[in-house]
Amino acid sequence: MLPTNTTRSLTGGVPLSVDFDSPEDYFIFIFQLLFATTTVVVAGTVVIGILATKALRLQNRFIFMLNTSICDTLVGFSVYYLGLFDVQEGYPSRNGTYNVLPSLLGVNILTFLFAQFDRYFAVCHPYIYSRFITRQLVIGINIYCWVYNSAHLLARNFIPLSKAIQMYVFSIVLFQLIVLTKVVMTIKLYVVARYQVERDPPSAEKESKKESLKIIIFVVISFLVLWCPSFVNIVVRFLMGGGLTFRNEATNLFAIMARFNAVCTPSVYIWGSPALREAMKKTVWGRLCPRCKKR
Repeated sequence: MLPTNTTRSLTGGVPLSVDFDSPEDYFIFIFQLLFATTTVVVAGTVVIGILATKALRLQNRFIFMLNTSICDTLVGFSVYYLGLFDVQEGYPSRNGTYNVLPSLLGVNILTFLFAQFDRYFAVCHPYIYSRFITRQLVIGINIYCWVYNSAHLLARNFIPLSKAIQMYVFSIVLFQLIVLTKVVMTIKLYVVARYQVERDPPSAEKESKKESLKIIIFVVISFLVLWCPSFVNIVVRFLMGGGLTFRNEATNLFAIMARFNAVCTPSVYIWGSPALREAMKKTVWGRLCPRCKKR
């Protein structure tokens, strides 16, 4: 599917992503609008729930959840532009944002990786974890994810195009290593969750460990499943000269799947954490809907 000139626009500037010449165009536009709104609402309520609850803010695992949920909320807002207007990011770009909006997903890649290591040391080496992995260190790690991603993005936008493409290809290779590490850590965490934690005597700490391991395993698996098609297509396009091209970001099925992480991840958090659900009920939904707070 090759790029076409879209003529209609809400603002008179950047054209809309579709021409509204067929039912498919209406479906794509409405889907992107609902997708963006759903992402902002789901991820945004997780952010508010954690920030407004001191008991959650003091736990390292919820700091990682907060970081990814902030990123997911911004991804949701980005879809209002990437999904509703005729935008093509990457190389070449059309009405793009210098890859600023797509790069938000890169923050989650690093955060998930550090969160996996965090859960591994918390469960397998609790004495070392309690001594060295402080709340300040975890906050610093999450800030580093943003700083590294921003520095990488600035470098790609200020160096010559040929060098920027080389740097982009290098990031693809680095992403392969990260994915391999994620797979290994996911298997390791699954083994830990199934055997080591189950042998522990019943306690609140055991349930907390099981909950945190279950969440991170499901989050990473969903991340890999939703990201892999886009990743494979990028590799084929830049390294082999093949792959699929799409009219714009709104019709890029692989990019849509990757962005779907922004809905899937906070949904898994809500599903897997009773404490988070209770916090959201008190701080968000309980205020908007008094009946929800009484349940």
